[in-house]
Amino acid sequence: MGALAHFFEEEGLATAQISLIREHTEVIKPPRALWVPFILGRPMGAPGDPEFQRQVLIAVLRLLEAPSGPVLEDYPHDAPGIVDEEAGGFVCPVNFARAHTDDSLASALQREIAELAPWYGEALRVRGRTIATLSGLTPAAAGKFITDLIEGASPPTYNDAFNLATALRLACEDIKAYYLEAVAAQPGAHAAEQAREWLWRETTAGNAFFALRDACLASADPGLQRYGGKGLIPLSIAPRPAEWVHEVKWK
Repeated sequence: MGALAHFFEEEGLATAQISLIREHTEVIKPPRALWVPFILGRPMGAPGDPEFQRQVLIAVLRLLEAPSGPVLEDYPHDAPGIVDEEAGGFVCPVNFARAHTDDSLASALQREIAELAPWYGEALRVRGRTIATLSGLTPAAAGKFITDLIEGASPPTYNDAFNLATALRLACEDIKAYYLEAVAAQPGAHAAEQAREWLWRETTAGNAFFALRDACLASADPGLQRYGGKGLIPLSIAPRPAEWVHEVKWK
């Protein structure tokens, strides 16, 4: 939509948009954009809250008052809590509470991936498709690629068409999709925000992503540094490292 906005503006039509991924908007530089700290698929926040959605819409429309652009502003409020009907049915499909204090991060992640496999298989059966295919790796192989980088093994990229940063990003996106599709296969209602919190706060994969961010920031590879600093951990989960904070707004 950001690219289309440029064409609309050339024809004299003023545009303003909501951005869910700030990094993409920084590159495309649409004429007017409001970044919101909500989960993907919910640009207006949680459903069932028209007053909050109205506030978001007003904030977007107010960008049209800017005398010049491009303009990128941050919406200052997170979405309110999920309504009870949506949140009540969420239960993690696998019990990860068992202690394995002798496990390395790599082995713990492989075990967790294996424990989710039946639920992921059920999701694939019901939906007939998956989005955990960007890297072309199996979940276990994607997990190993990630933990090898964390441990400083500097594995070669698994596809000659990708540089190391791109290969890592695709492997991480596949792991995220694998976990979220698996958790969505459980019976009952599903709260998207709680599923996201579960992934980042309660799983070994979430721990691995935070460890990976540290490894990327310590790397000499500028692409890995950029991914670790700006692309790996959502802003709604954790703030960016201080050296990667976007300090200048477009005005």
